[in-house]
This record gives sequence, C-alpha cells and structure tokens, in this order.
Amino acid sequence: MNMKKVFFAIVTLSGMLISCNKTEETPKVKYESEVDSLQVVYQKIDTTELKIADLPIHFKSMDYLIHPLGKIRVNRSTNASRYSGANSDISFSISNSNDPEIAGVIHNVMFQAIDSTELKPLTDRRMLIQSITFLDQIALKTQKKYLLYIIFDMDTNRDSKYDSNDIKSLYISKQNGEDFTKLSPDMQEVLDWKIIDAKNRLYFRTIEDINKNGEFDSNDNLNYFYVNLLNDSLQIEKYLPVQ
Repeated sequence: MNMKKVFFAIVTLSGMLISCNKTEETPKVKYESEVDSLQVVYQKIDTTELKIADLPIHFKSMDYLIHPLGKIRVNRSTNASRYSGANSDISFSISNSNDPEIAGVIHNVMFQAIDSTELKPLTDRRMLIQSITFLDQIALKTQKKYLLYIIFDMDTNRDSKYDSNDIKSLYISKQNGEDFTKLSPDMQEVLDWKIIDAKNRLYFRTIEDINKNGEFDSNDNLNYFYVNLLNDSLQIEKYLPVQ
C-alpha cells in the first residue's frame, strides 16, 4: 500500500478518535436570542427539598451559630458519614468547616444566637452556596463581623439546576445573616476576592460576557471593585488598574 495513503489513514483515524473523546463544555449562559441578555430571575426556594442540616458551626468571636441546610446526596463514593447501599452511597454531610471557612453543597443557612433557641433563615431564594467565610481579621480589628459567600444564585445556563455550570456570584451579610447583599453585578462571574486589612477593604474581580457567546474567555471584560468594610452602606466602588 502507498505509504502516503497509510499515513493519511492513520491521521484521519486519530482525528476521529480525538473528536469522539472530546466532550463539549456547557456554556455558563444561554440567552433567549443572540441579541437579548438573560432576564434576571431569582426563584423562590422549595423548602420541601431541604431535608437535612449539619450540626451547628461556630467560629471564634462570632455571637451566632451557623446551621447549613441541604439535601441528601447520592454519590458513587464519599468519605463523609454515610449509609452504604447496594449500588451507591448516601451522604448525610452537607459541608466541611475549617475556621474561618465553610465549604460544601449548601442550599440555605439557619442562624441562631448563642443564647437563644430561635432560628432564622439566610434567604427565601433558591441558590447553591459554595463557601461561607467569616472575615475574622476584620472583626478582630474593627469589631465589624461579616460573612462572605460564593453563591450560584441563578440558573444562567437554563438546565433547571443550580451548580458550578452557572455564574458564580459574591454576597456579604452580617454575622447573623442580616443585610444579605449581592456585591458582584448580575450576569458577571466573580473570579476571586481579597481582604486588604491595612485599608479595611474587600477587593474582587469579575468577568463580563460582553460578546454574549455564553462563555467567559479572553475576549471578555475584566472588572475590578472594592468595598470599604468600615462604611455601613458597603458601597461598591469600581476602579481601573488597567487602562
């Protein structure tokens, strides 16, 4: 057989195998049309879905207990406390905590003052909380006690699920869950955040899908913000480190 034909056949076959093994990435955003932005719709939480709560979590210097709420999850395997079924494991664990952070698959939070039996929910909106961080150094320095949240708060890819395939947002609240406020603009994905203790500021970056292709990539805009944590209004200021 002609060697050129053999080489061409091998290259073609290799390309087909690579194409077959390649998985399509799910876009973060699906728009109703090419020109329309996604309408911002926050759904109410379905309280019947929240079946379990973790044992309460307490961070040093906080005056409240945090009770993460969630759903029973079925996994192939898990290191969490579980009941082992025939084909799967049922996890009764919602979160893990490592002072001053809680991380997990959290759908809501109940707050309870240390000297009280009353429980109050963080929100009545449907969302998935990825992490909760107590700003302990700010509390130590200023006595202002805040919690910072990374949250999936909208079904931006329209798959009827709230998960890491949706846009990630940044929220803040007082230590008791009051004044629960979204910091990152709607439809912008938060990339990272940092506390600058010397200035008592929270800095964060977002990425904005300016070409409306549903993906966040190098063609999109990075936006930069800070919040003065000494100011009770928590006014969000935009700044331009790159001209």
